[in-house]
Parts: sequence; C-alpha cells; structure tokens
Amino acid sequence: MPSFPFLRQDFAASLVVFLVALPLCVGVAVASGVPAELGLITGIVGGIVTGLMRGSSLQVSGPAAGLTVLVLEAVRTFGLAALGVIVLAAGVLQIAMGLLRWGRWFRAISLSVVEGMLAGIGLVIIAGQLYAAAGTPAPDSGLDKLTGLPGALVDALGSRAALVSLALGAGTVLLVVGWRRMPARVRAVPGALVAVGLAALATAVFGLPVETVRVGGVAAAVNLPDSDALSSLADPALIGTVLAFALIASAESLFSAAAVDRLHSGPRTDYDKELVAQGSGNALCGLLGALPLTAVIVRSSANVEAGARTKASRVLHGVWLLVFVALLPAVLAYIPLAALAGILVHAGWKLIPFKGVLALWRRHRGEAFVLVVTATAIVAVGMFEGVLIGLGLSVVKAAWEASHLRIEHTDDGRGAVRVRLQGTVTFLRLPQILDSLDALPDDRRVVLDLSGVHHLDHACQAALETWAERHGDADAQVEPR
Repeated sequence: MPSFPFLRQDFAASLVVFLVALPLCVGVAVASGVPAELGLITGIVGGIVTGLMRGSSLQVSGPAAGLTVLVLEAVRTFGLAALGVIVLAAGVLQIAMGLLRWGRWFRAISLSVVEGMLAGIGLVIIAGQLYAAAGTPAPDSGLDKLTGLPGALVDALGSRAALVSLALGAGTVLLVVGWRRMPARVRAVPGALVAVGLAALATAVFGLPVETVRVGGVAAAVNLPDSDALSSLADPALIGTVLAFALIASAESLFSAAAVDRLHSGPRTDYDKELVAQGSGNALCGLLGALPLTAVIVRSSANVEAGARTKASRVLHGVWLLVFVALLPAVLAYIPLAALAGILVHAGWKLIPFKGVLALWRRHRGEAFVLVVTATAIVAVGMFEGVLIGLGLSVVKAAWEASHLRIEHTDDGRGAVRVRLQGTVTFLRLPQILDSLDALPDDRRVVLDLSGVHHLDHACQAALETWAERHGDADAQVEPR
C-alpha cells in the first residue's frame, strides 16, 4: 500500500497554490486576447501533467504573465486557430532539447538578458492593462501603448464608466499590495483572490458599469489543430514565433527552477528532465488549443512557503482547478475585467527589477546597459527582436571584455606600486604592458598583480618573468593568478 508521509502538508499547500493560480490563469488569458477558459485549461495541464513528471519537485507550472505579450502578438498575427499549432510545435522542440541534454545550456544565458526581457514584458503588460482598466482598447505596439497613455487618461477623465473602472482596478492593486501587511493567518488567503472576489461582489451589489469576463463552455473553448492549422507550420514567420515561444518559455522555466531551488532544501532540479516536462505540458496544451505554460515563480514560491514537501501539492492544485472548471465555471462571469487588469499591473510591476538595475549599475555597468537595452528594445520593436538584440549585445560585451586589457597603477601605502592587469594578456598587448612597467620609477618597489587576468599566453608569461628577474627579487614581485 503506498505511503504518503507528507500528505497533510502537500494537501494544505495545494489549496493555497490553487487560490493563487485561479485569478492569474483567468487574468493571463484575458490579457493574451484569448477566452478565459484557455488559461484554466493550461493551469490544469501544468498542474496534473507537468506536475507528475520528473525534473523539479516543487515548482508549479501554468500560464505566465511573461508570455502574454508574445501570445497576444501571435494571436493578432496568425489568428487564434494557429495558437495551438504554435504551442504544440514549441512543446515538441522543448522535448527535443531536453532529450539532447540542452537544458543546462540555458543557464549560460546572460542573467541581464533574462531580467531585461522580463522588465520589457512588465512594462508592456502594465501599459496594456492600464487601457484595460479604463475599459478602452489598447494600441497594438508596446511603444504606442506607452506614448498613448496620457491621451487615454484624459479621455477617461471625461467618462463616468471609465473612472469607475479605473477606480476598481486601482483598488485591486492597493489591496494586493497592502495584503502583505495583514496578519499571517489572514494572509493564508491570497490577496489577489480576495481583491478579485471583493471587486466582483462590489460590481454585483452596486451594479457598477464595468465589463466582466465573458464565459463560454470549457469544452467549446478547446480548439484541436486541423490540417489547415498544421500546414501553417510551413510559414517562416510562424516558425520564428515557435522558436521564440520555445526559447523564452524554456529560459523562464529554468531560471525559475534555479530560484525555487534556493528556497528549499529538497532535491535539486534536473534541468534536462524539467525541460522535457515543460515540453510535454506545452505539447498537450497545443493539442487542446490552449495557452503555453511555463514554470511560474509566484505560484512556486507560494507552494514552498505553504509547506509543500513533494510534487503532490502541485498535482493536487491542478485537480482543484479541474474541479472548479467542472462545477463552477459560471462564477467567472462575475469577475470584472478591471480587477484582472489590476492583478496583472501588479504582476507586471514585479517583473521589473528596479533594485537589481541599481545594484548592477554600481558593480557591473555593462550588464546594466544590456538589461536596459533589452527591455527598451522589447517595448520599442517587439518581444522576439528585443531578446535577439539583448543576446547579441551580451555576446559583443563578452567578446570585448575577453579581448580588453586594463592596466591600473595604485600605491599600496607601504612604498610599493601595485600594477594590476585585468582582462586577456596576449603577445599583442605585450608592448603596452612593458611600456607601462618601464615608465615606473626605478626607486620604487613594484608588485605586479595578475589576479584579474583571464588568459595569459606563453609569450607574455615569459616576458613578465624576465622583467621581474631583471628588476631583482627585492624590487619586483609577480603575484600569481
């Protein structure tokens, strides 16, 4: 008979994750321009299917705010019917990458590019959802969304319905932010769920003139790919979108896994198996015509903080979503879109690493530059292009640093001059190094610090050793790398 030593802890954690996931599944779907039911289907698949597979034991998968911009662009360009094919192909590609053991290589992607990608997505989400909170249609491009906000605000001030909708969205954000200050027992119920519930109650009781979620049957929302949709895979533009889905979803999932591993002391993530699990979930979501899934740090951290010990908690959270879809789908029709917009504005804000940018600027200005350029490019040009620009810039930065040499002279306060070399030292830089050393005063002791050298070729090593011998052991010293 099977033993479940942590069933009580996992059961309680699954309820918490379910309550966190429910409004986010619906909100991400609405923000992505697809029926709300498709977000719930993806949440169910992420919980039950991906949750049962090996890889990471405690991180939770489902529809993510980080992919809303990409999904919205894909649906607008290729139509809702093509979404399933795109997600299916991306899932198959993820499975192939996992089987080829490419999962670990995603850890080599510059963290600045990933954080820049999330920051850019966060800005676009915030701008787009501010329009949704006012009940007005948003422009297509990220740049137009940002530049059009002042005009949209002026228009909203002249409309009672828009002001009511904005107030509902703002109240949702304030409640979610302030919920963290509530007592621990109260915080057991997620603030996002409370905010959405109160917004729905206020809308129903006071008859507020705001738009609510449109609900159809979950079965009717399932859109199996047909032969016409499958044939669209021959379109080069669609192939580019598939690559973007696969790469961005994989990077987000594996970086989330690394973050979740730091939150608990249990088994570490197997990145290749996790990539196969994510791909399997996306392949099934694609067959059902649903949203793509990724590992989601908000749900995953809630799972760990709620005391989850095994994968049973994430599987059960998918079961609770399935039960909700089967028994209470009509409840969705009471949820105001403005409240979901408020939830997503808060989620988008959390994607922007304000503190991280300041810390990077103090320590690694080049990395901060890559982050800011990536985020700006995503807003100005587009998701896929912005990520490519960020990756290209990080490669150029790495090549520059690998070939760049810095020579610093400092007085160590004890009568010696410390000459510190940083970067790559090859014979091409030898004249510059020797000229710098020969220019030093003859009556000063010299310490040559090589601790910042990435590579030292044989010619330079021999020349520096000769220089040290020529100046005598008492006058010159070479500190090893």
